[in-house]
Amino acid sequence: MNQRYQPITRLGLGGTGLGDMYHTTTDEAGKATVDAAWEAGIRYFDTAPHYGAGMSEHRFGAALRARPRDQYTLSTKVGRLLHPQHPGEIAAPFVNALPFKRVLDYTADGVRRSVEDSLQRLALGHIDIAYVHDLSPEALGDQFEHYFQIAAGPGGAFEGMVKLREEGIIKGWGLGVNTIEPCLRALKLSDPDIFLLAGRYTLMEQTPLQELFPLCAARGAHVVLGGPFNSGFLAGGSHYDYLPAKEEQIQKRERLRQIAANHGVDLAAAALQFGVAHPVVAATIPGASSPEHLKRNATLMHIEIAPAFWEELRIEGLVAQEAPLPPKKANA
Repeated sequence: MNQRYQPITRLGLGGTGLGDMYHTTTDEAGKATVDAAWEAGIRYFDTAPHYGAGMSEHRFGAALRARPRDQYTLSTKVGRLLHPQHPGEIAAPFVNALPFKRVLDYTADGVRRSVEDSLQRLALGHIDIAYVHDLSPEALGDQFEHYFQIAAGPGGAFEGMVKLREEGIIKGWGLGVNTIEPCLRALKLSDPDIFLLAGRYTLMEQTPLQELFPLCAARGAHVVLGGPFNSGFLAGGSHYDYLPAKEEQIQKRERLRQIAANHGVDLAAAALQFGVAHPVVAATIPGASSPEHLKRNATLMHIEIAPAFWEELRIEGLVAQEAPLPPKKANA
């Protein structure tokens, strides 16, 4: 097995905000956000056809196409083809859309078409990583097993992704999901390089430690953490995994906030730094829809956090005993 592809930088920019998730973002603000990311040293950008029915890909392409292509990592997703429709299909949590509707397609032919379509929207010559998007029970409901069998079977998305990698059209592939089980099954059935796992390894929960992360380590696969704030919840928002937060989630955040306050720690900084301390984690990609959000994330990634804060979280049972804790920074 050749060395598996990883993003160029540990901090990336997630593309949901550029697809108008929760609120409208202008084209100008989208470009300014990507420009601010570049100025902050971020060189990993993630998008998807699903985000605003192509809107996020268009905005990333417009912002990146003048940049040196070998100096950044770009990932997008497959599993949904965009078919023309006017007006466009508004799909929550996105509040706007380009004039397309989303059509699920987890076949090998479908993922090849999806990659080709994404390259057209981006107006770029290649993408680095392609994730099979939302091949997960919470996204597909009782149709999950049906679509997973298509993706994992002959002529399916997994086979198609391996072929695209062999042809050099992509450098790596995996799943972009919010749950662990599809990642475990993909590792056992095929040869993915990297997973984009949203919301499952955060200060709120660390379930991948039990089985997924050890299997990734054994196979040489990596994980990119999406949603390190659990849909903005750990940064002060009211949503958790795209839904209004539950009372028990609010209570746990309050305990985290109290300990952070006692140690003079910014909880959002702790949320970002916690995830990337695990050796299988290649990057973390909080979303941002403005330069201000982006610059703040870049700053939070480098704030010094006292080891005593992390140890108290462990003592209080707020993080798992086996979770690696961020080391003290060498330049502190």
